[in-house]
Amino acid sequence: MLNTPELRADYLARHYWDNVNFTDTNYIHHPEVTEQAWVNFIDILRLVPASTGDTALKTLFAQTEKEKKCYMYLTSLADKYLYDPNSPMRNEELYISVLDAMLKSSVMDDTEKIRPKARRELAQKNRVGTKALDFTYTLANGQQGNLYNIKAPYTLLFINNPGCHACTETIEGLKQAPIISQLIKEKKLIVLSIYPDEELDDWRKHLNEFPKEWINGYDKKFTIKEKQLYDLKAIPTLYLLNKEKTVLLKDATTQAIEEYLMIHQ
Repeated sequence: MLNTPELRADYLARHYWDNVNFTDTNYIHHPEVTEQAWVNFIDILRLVPASTGDTALKTLFAQTEKEKKCYMYLTSLADKYLYDPNSPMRNEELYISVLDAMLKSSVMDDTEKIRPKARRELAQKNRVGTKALDFTYTLANGQQGNLYNIKAPYTLLFINNPGCHACTETIEGLKQAPIISQLIKEKKLIVLSIYPDEELDDWRKHLNEFPKEWINGYDKKFTIKEKQLYDLKAIPTLYLLNKEKTVLLKDATTQAIEEYLMIHQ
């Protein structure tokens, strides 16, 4: 009856852990089995609708509450694969499902819920489909502007720290992307590059690395960091916004942004 890949993935997502005895703490000592099983599970969740992934994760963590050691082991795997900025499987929406489960958990005490609560509050900001939070930026010449005053069908918000290896790679990737150059030329896309930190001399030294067509500014009052307007656990970070400043892509790769713009230009 499961005659399509979508149906098979949906079934696997819902029933993947059915035969696992979560009262057996022996699983914790065999990461070659359990960690690989978790990785395979997350791969499946990427193939199903968001609602199915949400249900599958919350069901899993409810089942795991039978044994706290197993429960906490799974939360550590979620941190490692879904939250860690260096993880190629990082996925905030799936991690939000895990955080929601943790905050409702009967096996975690209030102290243990402090960190997931803070992460959940931060993850809620600037989610795909919501309005990006506004802020003021300052240019090298001292002039100021606001994110919401930028008028274009698309705004690419690029929060970065010039000089970092990943930032340099991302700058080059954006400069070499034909669709981004085309849309900038057609005035359909504006790139807003923001430096959120304190070392302004370092920022000025690297200004010549940025295209002149971009808006290159810094956060003079450190509002982005101090008020945690944006999640900066990973630098650089890219957000693609539409003309109403609704988030289309959050913490996306250059490739993902190129692909989106190719389809929706």
